[in-house]
Amino acid sequence: MWKDLEATRSMVRFYRGASGKGSRKHTKASRDFSKQLFNPFDFPASDEAEYLPYILPRDCKKILWLSDVHIPYHSLEALTAAVQVGIMEQVDTIFLAGDFMDFYGISTYEKDPRKRSFAGELEMGKVMLQKLRDIFPDQHIFFMVGNHEERLERYMRVKAPELLDCDQFKIQELLGFEALGIHVINGKRVCHAGDLVLMHGHEFGRGSGGVFPARALMLKAKTSAICGHWHRPSDHAENDVNGNVVRAWSTGCLCELNPEYMPLNNWGHGCAVITVDQGQASVQNIRIQNGQVI
Repeated sequence: MWKDLEATRSMVRFYRGASGKGSRKHTKASRDFSKQLFNPFDFPASDEAEYLPYILPRDCKKILWLSDVHIPYHSLEALTAAVQVGIMEQVDTIFLAGDFMDFYGISTYEKDPRKRSFAGELEMGKVMLQKLRDIFPDQHIFFMVGNHEERLERYMRVKAPELLDCDQFKIQELLGFEALGIHVINGKRVCHAGDLVLMHGHEFGRGSGGVFPARALMLKAKTSAICGHWHRPSDHAENDVNGNVVRAWSTGCLCELNPEYMPLNNWGHGCAVITVDQGQASVQNIRIQNGQVI
């Protein structure tokens, strides 16, 4: 009846009234559903939204992780090298780990009117997603919403709040996910691949990844995790009190390394291959330099 487990969960949350005020107004059932089970004292309804991780299907066993492509400011050399890694490794899943789009045209920062328009960014994004689907016709593709894609909803909240409830203006509609068989992960939700937590890197709020983003991620996540966002490849490992090894990784980006707003930095290109075997995940944190895997 539903296309995947996440769609089923969403429907349950909707009818329980746990999808926020906006959803509750569309169904009377959400006000009356099993009141004795969920609200025995008849407290006023809450606007609390349930936060659950996105669980990758069990057949996602070899995952190509691509983070921070920032279309239309992608690096052709680095992106090509990363895709070739996926082909060579015969991955079954493509995980676009946030900031696939830059959305420069609707950012709140001062913009150069000579740059590409928002409509032009969308068109290139659709072309790039179609190319990925052509290259990986049978693989799962997941699209995690990063802080740059969140610019779309932020823009509508400020400039056009009337459009927030229109499905036609959601990122999955604007980029044609359904036709391409792409699954969206939004709401700053983390994702689980076996025992590994996948996140873009902005979910903990503002703050720097420091000089060692992987260690900063471990201190915040307190479990094995991988993120992008910081554009710097790094990894860190520690033993917990039981002697188990806990590891964290930050991956390189696939965008230009010397953007106008910060031409001098310590960014690096990279991608990752995540292998899940019997619930245990291992990570190859791959660095790319001058279009070559190193």
